[in-house]
Amino acid sequence: MLRIALPHKGRLAADVRDLFRDAGLEVRGLGDRALTASLGDEFQALFVRAADIPEFVADGAADAGVTGWDLVCESERPLARRLDLRIGRCRLVVAAKDDGAVDSVDGVVEGTRVATSFPRLTRRFFRDRGRSVSVVPVSGATEVAPLLGIADVVVDLTSTGSTLRVNRLREIGTVLESTACLVTRAADEGARDGRARALDELASALGSVVAARDKRYLMANAPRARLADVQRILPGLNGPTVVDLLDGGGLVAVHAVVEAGAVYRSVAALREIGCEGILVTRIERLTP
Repeated sequence: MLRIALPHKGRLAADVRDLFRDAGLEVRGLGDRALTASLGDEFQALFVRAADIPEFVADGAADAGVTGWDLVCESERPLARRLDLRIGRCRLVVAAKDDGAVDSVDGVVEGTRVATSFPRLTRRFFRDRGRSVSVVPVSGATEVAPLLGIADVVVDLTSTGSTLRVNRLREIGTVLESTACLVTRAADEGARDGRARALDELASALGSVVAARDKRYLMANAPRARLADVQRILPGLNGPTVVDLLDGGGLVAVHAVVEAGAVYRSVAALREIGCEGILVTRIERLTP
């Protein structure tokens, strides 16, 4: 049974559990405090800190793991990103005081104190830009460091920027953008054994859920004479599927996968050309 390291708490942990459940791999454990649980019949979940997951996978304690790409990059361990799960989206940014003189990364002078819980990424970011800064490692509440006088600049995670603004900080640069991802050891890339096949199947199952989340399945009865217009409105994955209706007369059934954000305009456009019986539904899994 392959071991998959998953975050043990927080919003990311809940989102990851939902994703695995939708892929048919529901977490079945002995309780909320359990450190392990079954994931279907082939996998075992190990619940650990998100920051520790790169180490667990790289050292072989887990066969794969789900954690933020920011934590993978900070670990500097030889890991491969097998699948972007498109959840837990955030940015690692450089921020300075609102009322300070620093308004860009180029304005960060030699010796500037930079507080962060990502010291490796921070050093690399400034080193690549020819800046020698003094990194002040902190374990939390990075945004208060300038207020306490222990740093002049911070490198911190943000999703909306609201916490930085509340603490009178402004973004002056982006170190990286991050989402949760499925990672495996880089050395395992290209393997063709049973373990590798199981991990491929896991990535495929999760990927089918991720691919479906921003798609919708649309069905409508359309005038046969307007099929060229239907194809323009509903390009779908490979164009709409057209099916004859029993006693449909001049109408045919069209089915297509559309972007969720385009549904409103697509339905309006279909109605304009005489389509009726329009139905839109969510898709649980999508494997192109």
